[in-house]
Amino acid sequence: MNRVLYATCSVVLSVVGSRPAGAQVTTRPVPMALWLNGAPGASGRDSAGVPTIALYRPVAGTATGAAVVICPGGSYALLADHEGHTIALWLNSLGVTAAVLKYRLAPRYHFPAPLLDVARAIRTVRARATEWGIDPNRIGVMGFSAGGHLASTIATHFDAGDSSSADPMERVSSRPDIAVLAYPVISMVDGITHAGSRRNLLGDTPSAELVAALSNEKHVTPQTPPTFIFHTANDPVVPVENSLLFAAALRAANVPFELHVFERGPHGVGLASGDPVLGAWPTLLHNWLRLRGFAR
Repeated sequence: MNRVLYATCSVVLSVVGSRPAGAQVTTRPVPMALWLNGAPGASGRDSAGVPTIALYRPVAGTATGAAVVICPGGSYALLADHEGHTIALWLNSLGVTAAVLKYRLAPRYHFPAPLLDVARAIRTVRARATEWGIDPNRIGVMGFSAGGHLASTIATHFDAGDSSSADPMERVSSRPDIAVLAYPVISMVDGITHAGSRRNLLGDTPSAELVAALSNEKHVTPQTPPTFIFHTANDPVVPVENSLLFAAALRAANVPFELHVFERGPHGVGLASGDPVLGAWPTLLHNWLRLRGFAR
């Protein structure tokens, strides 16, 4: 939630033929709208009401066939660039295709808009898997801070799709095959949640039923996907209890998980490049992604 930058649609299309063989692409792919005829519940067709994904593809010959939809953090009010573009490039270096999600945000949009957006993003990647060289059974979701809440929401509130829909994107499942949660908001319960994220997602006076429905530690089942979680014990913004509660729920449901809690560190570190301690977490995640058959 710190070091937050606005996501922008002013992007540069990567031209594969213009880079040296084997070089890493660092320019930004052109985002694609998730709904061609407008997102459900959108109040306009301006950028704020048009959720998109930007597809980052690994260097030719290095792709593993796995993909991850990335949900940057930002209190459900902004999108942190270092939790989107930078993460996508890192995943590409592991052979993983990345789709950075621009989901709808407060103050104009609240629940369920962000959940509809991430579900549509996963469905889109799955529906276009053959076209994009992706295994439809190896599509994950990754989220940071409030984006971690969104990722954990789709990991616990997915559906199988509507086989009768005229829209091919809506016919496929929105269930991610893995979830990666970095210093995530998980609960909406007072004393545990991040108040700004809750307010931006649910409004000033949400009902007890809505708070319970979006407290994702309460909705883990054996069908929740295997999950990797990273947090710091003294996180001053999002209490570590969020990750601990989710890990406990995964354990109770016999869902495979890996939890790493570092003793100290600030919130919103992204890949923590240059930090000799927190900078170890991407290596731990890389090893886990290899274990799950996602990374090379």
